[in-house]
Amino acid sequence: MAKIIDKLKGFRDFYPEDCAIRNYVFDHWRSVAGRYGFVEYEAPILESTELYKKKSGDEITNQLFCFEDKGGRDVSMRPELTPSLARMAATRQRDYKKPMKWFGIGRFFRYERNQRGRLREFYQFNCDLLGDESPAADAELVALAIDLMRDLGFTSEDFMVRLSDRRIWDDFVAQQEIGAGDAPTFLTIIDKMEREKPERTAEALAQIGTTREAVDTFIAATAEDPARLQPVIDDLAARGLGEFITIDPGIVRGLAYYTGTVFEIFDKRKSMRAIAGGGRYDGLVKLISEGKVELPSTGFAMGDVVITDFINETKGAKQQLVEHLSNNSSCDAYVVLASEDRRPDALGLVQKLRTAGIRTDFPFGAVKVDKQFKAAEATKARAAIVVGEQFPQVTVKDLASRESADCNDSQAVEAVRQLLNKPPQGPLIA
Repeated sequence: MAKIIDKLKGFRDFYPEDCAIRNYVFDHWRSVAGRYGFVEYEAPILESTELYKKKSGDEITNQLFCFEDKGGRDVSMRPELTPSLARMAATRQRDYKKPMKWFGIGRFFRYERNQRGRLREFYQFNCDLLGDESPAADAELVALAIDLMRDLGFTSEDFMVRLSDRRIWDDFVAQQEIGAGDAPTFLTIIDKMEREKPERTAEALAQIGTTREAVDTFIAATAEDPARLQPVIDDLAARGLGEFITIDPGIVRGLAYYTGTVFEIFDKRKSMRAIAGGGRYDGLVKLISEGKVELPSTGFAMGDVVITDFINETKGAKQQLVEHLSNNSSCDAYVVLASEDRRPDALGLVQKLRTAGIRTDFPFGAVKVDKQFKAAEATKARAAIVVGEQFPQVTVKDLASRESADCNDSQAVEAVRQLLNKPPQGPLIA
């Protein structure tokens, strides 16, 4: 027997139960973004490789699924959304009032080593606010990220937002007289400091003219008096979200395009990589547009792999997911055929229900009535409509309360609607 061709390494199959979990996360992403007044957009999955090189340099190609298309163009499967957003904003930003509050949910691809929380194919939520350079815009994004975590069932006992500002380190670079050419290297060292051995960090810092002691002293002093971050801190405190914030100058976000406030969300057990992260990137649109458009911007992203792992590892969030899935039905009503002779009538009723927007299922062949009811319960349908020899009279049964009532075929759609709009233990038909 021939072997079934397996999926590629780092890619995923989404069976129905997996799609249910994925869509649960997507629904929360969309719901919270909508509450904050953000609107959804989308960009191509395939872009010119030059777009990503412009943002991150030629070395980015090592992380891309890139190839030459049939037209001889160098193209890549998108590894992130921000460059596409910058391109779109630069093209039509005059058509939109500022600030532009946009979010996207899409599929992304990175050719890198598979590890916990990171695959070669993943979904990501991107939320960006363009056209406002105030600290209030930064605070708005942090608040949205916090509310998103809370909406998924997490509490301040589960996660924290580590808040910093890239300009803090500009001050340090100036104080220590670190050369402009060494500044990007310095920021990379700080970004990796928490994960690196202390002696290796000290050695790397010494090579560019500073010390680990100077860095640690600066971090402690800045955490005590975070002047640059105070407007964002005060804004979040006024919203009642201060308990989620930890001032951590060690968060710099390794990408060079960040220019101001930056943050990352971590689980308090420190069992996984950053759950989400982002910050201010005021120069990216200008870079992508080659100086034609300036648009201050701030945003963050959250991937589905890490957040799903975190949900499964956190009691409260997992319980919320389980309850959602247990109450999630694949249909609203199930038409039960008590008489095969009435199948044409039953099919007509099925179509009426579906046309009315009611998710409806029925048996394709002759099946015993008790098995049809079991099939209805398996779909978690709320209503069963029994079609038998008495047609056009049918019986509408509430599968939650077990109550039933008879009505005419012409009244069945309204009877099911009433049932669906009532609590599970309410009367069947008003």
